[in-house]
Amino acid sequence: MFEFTEEYEPLLREVREIAEKDIKPRSKKIEESDEFPFDMAKRLFKEGYLQILIPSSNGGMGRDITSFCIITEEIAKVSASMALLVIVQSVGTLPILIFGNDSQKSEFCSRIARDHLLMAFCLTEPLAGSDVGSMRMTATKEGSQYLLNGKKSFVTNGGVADKYVVFAKTDPTRGRRGISAFAVDKGLPGITYSSKDDKIGMRGIPSCSVSFNDVAVSKKYLLGEEGDGFKIATETLNRSRPAVGAQALGIAESAMEIATLFAMRRRQFGKPIAKLEGMQFMLAEMATMIESAKALVYKAAWHLDKGLRHATKYSAMCKYFASDVAMKITTDAVQILGGYGCLKSGNLERTMRDAKITQIYEGTNQIQRFVVAEQLIKEF
Repeated sequence: MFEFTEEYEPLLREVREIAEKDIKPRSKKIEESDEFPFDMAKRLFKEGYLQILIPSSNGGMGRDITSFCIITEEIAKVSASMALLVIVQSVGTLPILIFGNDSQKSEFCSRIARDHLLMAFCLTEPLAGSDVGSMRMTATKEGSQYLLNGKKSFVTNGGVADKYVVFAKTDPTRGRRGISAFAVDKGLPGITYSSKDDKIGMRGIPSCSVSFNDVAVSKKYLLGEEGDGFKIATETLNRSRPAVGAQALGIAESAMEIATLFAMRRRQFGKPIAKLEGMQFMLAEMATMIESAKALVYKAAWHLDKGLRHATKYSAMCKYFASDVAMKITTDAVQILGGYGCLKSGNLERTMRDAKITQIYEGTNQIQRFVVAEQLIKEF
């Protein structure tokens, strides 16, 4: 059985208690209303979970990727949507932490913690998903500012976030090497938001399209140098993918618990169905896949925390493996419950809808396999 060192045990106990006492009672209402839970965001800010990677000197928790994964996994056991809020907040913060200059870090990171600013990450476009290099949004330099023009889609926290990290081409002739990144305030003239997407899962955390029409952004809000955008995006997602794996892991663990308890109580053929060999095989596979996914997720987190050379490979591995595991386990759990698993009155069918999305965002699982293969080839 996977166990954490004493360094992480207090955090594990703390977040598990908060998830059970405060988040779980709200999870069903958040799902049904599909309204952004500002009260829960306020609570997560209070606990430090929405500024977990920000240094303590800037008001954050100053924790590592392993801590990020622990928080995400435990919250995902009761609400995948609230776990997504933790993830997207860090995804929107990481570009500033990694590539921001001292002035940008001081301005943004301190305000995120102090003023409870919500963050968003604008990379995907209607015609540029996995192929980031085909991005069409542009940033044209005019004097001391850039004019942003284009449209982003599937922006998580879109419409509710206070700050957006936006990727656009400063040199369209250079493909992905011409992409740059900017920190953009939500209230700038020329930004418009679509109605929120009606998603199958992760409800309560909105996504929408964001359009930019001659949005003027000061050059002081360029992150890194011109052309650093693709690198900023990949370095950010390398660090956040283990948290997506942890989220998927939490979803899978929740589904397995529901299925196991049901199998122990449900009687057919004169005995609990958990005593039937076919059912036992399904439960055994669930438990084994979960332990395997957990080991891979935290191995990836450890490699990132230590700055080891294979971190990118393990980050991609754990994201696609854990999310595939979550999809299979939630589907099998619904099968175990039979008709009861198809009822919206329970929590199980929600896990299956949430699990599907983890296979798609933060880079599809097909792209993750490509990343793993590319990294593997480089090793030989």
